[in-house]
Amino acid sequence: MNSAGGIFVPKLDVQIVSTDENQVFLALQEWYQTDTYNLYQSDPQGVYYSIVLENVCSTKQPEENVLIDILEVRGIKGVFLANQKVDGKVMTLITYNKGRDWEPLAPPTSDMNGKPVSCKQPDCHLHLHLRWADNPYVSGTVHTKDSAPGLIMGAGNLGSQLVEYKEEMYITSDCGKTWRQVFEEEHHILYLDHGGVIVAIKDTSIPLKILKFSIDEGQTWSIHNFTSTSVFVDGLLSEPGDETLVMTVFGHISYRSDWELVKVDFRKSFPRQCTEADYDSWKLTDLQGEKCIMGQERMYRRRKESSFCIKGKSYTSALTAKPCQCTEKDFACDYGFERAPSLRVEGDRCYPDFWHDPDAPPENCHLGHSYKSSTGYRKVITNVCEGGLNKEQSAKQHSCPLLAPKGLQLGIKGQMLAVGPGDDITFIVHQEQGDTTSTRYQVDLMDGVRTIYENLTITDEPIQHRYEKPGVYRVNVKAENSAGHDQATLYIQVTAPLQDVHLEVVPIAGRNQEVNLTAIVLPTEANLTVFYWWIGDNLQPKLTLENSLIARFSEEGEVPVTVQASNGRSMVQDSKTVIVYDQFQVIPLSFSRNLDRFNPNIPEWRQDVGQVVTKIIAKLTGVPQDSLVTMVKPGLPTTADLYVLPQESTPVKRSVFVDKVDQVLSENNVSFIVRGGLRVLVTLADSDRGDSLTRPWLRFRKLPGRNVYAQMHNEKEQEMTSPVNHSEDTQNIIQGEEFIDDDLDSQTLGNAGSRSKFSYPRPGIGNFGPGGPLSCRV
Repeated sequence: MNSAGGIFVPKLDVQIVSTDENQVFLALQEWYQTDTYNLYQSDPQGVYYSIVLENVCSTKQPEENVLIDILEVRGIKGVFLANQKVDGKVMTLITYNKGRDWEPLAPPTSDMNGKPVSCKQPDCHLHLHLRWADNPYVSGTVHTKDSAPGLIMGAGNLGSQLVEYKEEMYITSDCGKTWRQVFEEEHHILYLDHGGVIVAIKDTSIPLKILKFSIDEGQTWSIHNFTSTSVFVDGLLSEPGDETLVMTVFGHISYRSDWELVKVDFRKSFPRQCTEADYDSWKLTDLQGEKCIMGQERMYRRRKESSFCIKGKSYTSALTAKPCQCTEKDFACDYGFERAPSLRVEGDRCYPDFWHDPDAPPENCHLGHSYKSSTGYRKVITNVCEGGLNKEQSAKQHSCPLLAPKGLQLGIKGQMLAVGPGDDITFIVHQEQGDTTSTRYQVDLMDGVRTIYENLTITDEPIQHRYEKPGVYRVNVKAENSAGHDQATLYIQVTAPLQDVHLEVVPIAGRNQEVNLTAIVLPTEANLTVFYWWIGDNLQPKLTLENSLIARFSEEGEVPVTVQASNGRSMVQDSKTVIVYDQFQVIPLSFSRNLDRFNPNIPEWRQDVGQVVTKIIAKLTGVPQDSLVTMVKPGLPTTADLYVLPQESTPVKRSVFVDKVDQVLSENNVSFIVRGGLRVLVTLADSDRGDSLTRPWLRFRKLPGRNVYAQMHNEKEQEMTSPVNHSEDTQNIIQGEEFIDDDLDSQTLGNAGSRSKFSYPRPGIGNFGPGGPLSCRV
């Protein structure tokens, strides 16, 4: 927002202050502000906003609610109090003309004991806390009432600025022109009988039994024992009606007791009803003594200090109101104009802001109509002055030209730019300038739908559409008339939510060697996916648009690896642990080709086959099972790598383990049975073995049905189906010494216990051992 209006720069927050009298007051926190807001007021239509006060203080509540330090004084329209923060100091200001002019509060001349105060203007003023009470049954720090015009009572301090911990009580009965100190501590306030009785109870955490009240607008105070037992006061309530003289104090004797309600009736304090002779009058003036405020002189009725009577239900505070002739003070700066504080010598002149052209036609100016250029002034809304000076009369009349469209903007109603297939989308077109009645709008939704609209920015039928297929769509709108054209573009991402991601990584890695991390995303047609990789304890992820990453591990030990996949509408995650060794051996394995027929090529199946092979080799060789890891690789033909790990707890050398494994594999002693009694033989793939894993991983992708295929170097991609279900598996229980007697350990794919369990079709492997059918646990 510019300094005199024009909302459209980055902002943090907007708070509505008031919507009275056909005008909106709002507080806007702009990009450079943290604990302050700028106060703006609207024109009668609520479209154009002009600034009235900068850097108004704010307070953030525990529930993230924001309270702005501005208070509309009830009883007299146009009067506001606000706390402004300038150069780190907070000062209380008052306006009598809806924000056109602001002034600091004049301090009282004496304290509550009648002693002169040392607070002198312009270096010292009265400042008030403008907080709302957390408790709805007590007043805030400043109290006003519609039926008691001019009466303001609040907590604050004297000095060069507002001090948080100083909360003395001050009162004014002439709407802020003169103030008096009444208490040294903050009190809760309640007005009875149109302000004829002011009740005050100390704001404290200790129990009380007395209250104070005044019947002469705070000139003198009396004490009343409202209870014989001290109570913790929770709140004050009055009976309905401004004329009531009955109130209730409610609280509790101890923190464990029930509420105690004490009714206080002031009716017996007054012997009679007031008559006209019991009133005198006072005239509203501002701090400069000006009587014409908001274009009129206003006089109000006030009960005489010597009259002890009840105002009652028929009491009215307003006495007379007489219009004044208009003067310069009745006009505020129009939208796009502001006063220059450094040029006070020229009076209250309004200057156009650098961004504003006073003669430019308004946005709603259409060919054939006319408009007036602003003189820079407008009468303050609800100001009722008559005759005299008219600072608007010199406005020039212009005919509306045909304006080319300008500032065309395209957006989506209530949605982000990432939507799902089949979602209903409502496009909104906004045009900052130009004649909309003579403009044609050509809309291309980029999926074969094109259309032309008239009066698009004011039509009651917005553009609605639905994309059925995932993809990125560049939506174009072109606005054109005989004076020119403008266009806007919007990119729509249509993508289904991600369902799952699977992290493929070798379980064992060599120190300082390249390791391929690959993330397989479901659904496979998901587009515009971003991958976040966390490796080890590093809190800063690496970001890629590819689903793979090359990593190196410089230290031995367990390294956690996590990947998150996000496509703007959802995010999924998977984690694995890579164990890094300085030295180990890898024995490449191959399987009988008949296993390929039963390979669904999904991670869960490969993990289960690897566990079976590991158990069989460990049993046949006597090598500890925790020294062997078999990892079946993706793709066809089915192959695997057997990792022989160092075993520090045993004196047996690694070469002995490797020799035993070579022997059983060379003798064709390693085999297992798949469904239907088909035996699968596990053999050495080749004779190349090293001390670390050096084989690069092949990239692979996942197709629907969770089948994963490797893109082999010299082979075409093969399609495999697995129509067999679990019920067929249970019919094949094969016995043999090559099977492990105990069941497979229940494991998760990745981190144990971290994901929910499910089963996958088992076309390849039947039942391993007498423990029952093997199931996938993820």
